[in-house]
Amino acid sequence: MELEKIYFFTATIHNWLPLLRKNSYKEIIISSLKFLKLKGLINIYGFVIMPNHIHLIWEMLEMNGKESPHTSFLKFTAHQFLQKLRKEDLKTLEMYQVSLTNKNHCFWQRDALPIEVYSEKVIFQKLDYLHANPCRGKWMLANSPVEYKYSSHSFYETGKDSFGFLTHIGDRL
Repeated sequence: MELEKIYFFTATIHNWLPLLRKNSYKEIIISSLKFLKLKGLINIYGFVIMPNHIHLIWEMLEMNGKESPHTSFLKFTAHQFLQKLRKEDLKTLEMYQVSLTNKNHCFWQRDALPIEVYSEKVIFQKLDYLHANPCRGKWMLANSPVEYKYSSHSFYETGKDSFGFLTHIGDRL
């Protein structure tokens, strides 16, 4: 991903396992995004956390040392998942074991997908898509987007950023 471009980004948990079903794992995602925002490395215009994947509309502003903020995000959250599972759930941790030369566990699939969003129309389509995600398909996490906590939907409805890291896309366009 290039700096100062807006992307619709999807990252999926390894083997589509529902690691993010528990709120404590969602909170790891939230705290990492908040940290990167507070460091001035990213802007987040929209997000949703599903049980086995996340969608973000975000912009990389600066490198985090030698690595991109999205790389830092994926590495840090994976490390936090590992630490939490080692303490709380060794049986679940086994589901993430891999035989790779550089690691023993894998939490994020290698095919994270960034798609540059180049027009206002596409940005709002993606924002609508991610906000509707918890209310359809096999998960049905809420009856309406406003009821689902782990999404930027309420920010766009109320203007109140309860997460402390969101930027309204209108401020960027």
